[in-house]
Amino acid sequence: MTPALRLAGVRYAWGAGRAPEGFALEVDALQVARGERVFLHGPSGSGKSTLLALVCGVASPQAGAVEVEGEPLSSLSPARRDRFRAERIGVIFQMFNLLPYATALDNILLPLRFAPARRARLGRGARAEALRLSAALGLSEALVTRAPAAELSVGQQQRVAAARALIGGPGLIVADEPTSALDVAAQGAFLDLLFAQTEAAGAALLMVSHDPALAARFDRSVALPEIARGARGAAA
Repeated sequence: MTPALRLAGVRYAWGAGRAPEGFALEVDALQVARGERVFLHGPSGSGKSTLLALVCGVASPQAGAVEVEGEPLSSLSPARRDRFRAERIGVIFQMFNLLPYATALDNILLPLRFAPARRARLGRGARAEALRLSAALGLSEALVTRAPAAELSVGQQQRVAAARALIGGPGLIVADEPTSALDVAAQGAFLDLLFAQTEAAGAALLMVSHDPALAARFDRSVALPEIARGARGAAA
């Protein structure tokens, strides 16, 4: 079966020749199977955010292949990569990136405006699915339909961000330090909910964190320094 994510021979650098500002990252191989939960960890500056940018097609490697569900991102124009990312990858940002004055429900539904296939899978049931995800993630209908995102707690905003990533069933969920603002108990509760929903959707999950204590919760743990070479200079 085609994996959800495959990196092979990836070489990426920026700022070359401008040491110490330059940064380089080399990943010979990384693969995430469909439905697999993979924990990627490493210290600040090791290249975690750079790797996620490559996985999501925000950055393009100078060499090698990045494939999402068998599609090589380098074969797509920038505009097509943007559309592909909207359709196939759900992203949970570290700072959540919610529209502060929109309701939680509007934030959850927002990706469907840019992803016709995700929207088509839901048909007229998009709102119902957004409410189902919200409830499964511990958010009441009253909260998600009335309160602006700016008025939600950090934990509530985090769950809205997760629902937004999951809606419409993208095959790969990428999470960038989603638990960094939570205490240990809240981290565990959030991961329980996130795992349940990714499993229900059959989605793969690649979660990045600097906290190796979370690794035991995942199917597999990968230390970025063990698969990547050449990190240097500014934090990534």
